[in-house]
Amino acid sequence: MGFDTPSERQTGTLLRTLAASCPNSKLLELGTGTGLATAWLLDGMDKSSSLTTVDNDKLATDVAWRHLGNDERLELCVEDANVWLARNSNSSFDLIFADAMPGKYENFELAWNMLTLGGKYVVDDMLPQNNWPEGHAAKVQKFLTELDLRNDCRIAKMCWSSGIVLAVRTN
Repeated sequence: MGFDTPSERQTGTLLRTLAASCPNSKLLELGTGTGLATAWLLDGMDKSSSLTTVDNDKLATDVAWRHLGNDERLELCVEDANVWLARNSNSSFDLIFADAMPGKYENFELAWNMLTLGGKYVVDDMLPQNNWPEGHAAKVQKFLTELDLRNDCRIAKMCWSSGIVLAVRTN
């Protein structure tokens, strides 16, 4: 398929653990891809939790749907996540995994404002990657700097896997 950006195993184990720490919760994934991280999140979730995942790549999400679509806790949305975020801005989530440009480099505030108090916001690919396009490193640095300046969260930057940032909303 040419899909070269699946989440790493370490990222998956962290996502599974974080999902397990949120019983009876609502989770959001921005950037379904082929569903690898989606599977990790579902594996950590309890039976009363739900996961909404959004991606605009129908070919990739068809793989996710084929393997995970029978899980009643899953809502898979195939559309531009920026459009989805704007349309669902009144929704709230206990955990958000922003694994795409929307929610990370685009419309961050829309995604952040959906996060509940004490909610967990996770991003990966914060360490240099071979597949980054020209100019992407500057986007990452700008994002990290802006996150550091926030006074409504506590942040852990982890220099393992692809580079994980975990932010917990405090107000």
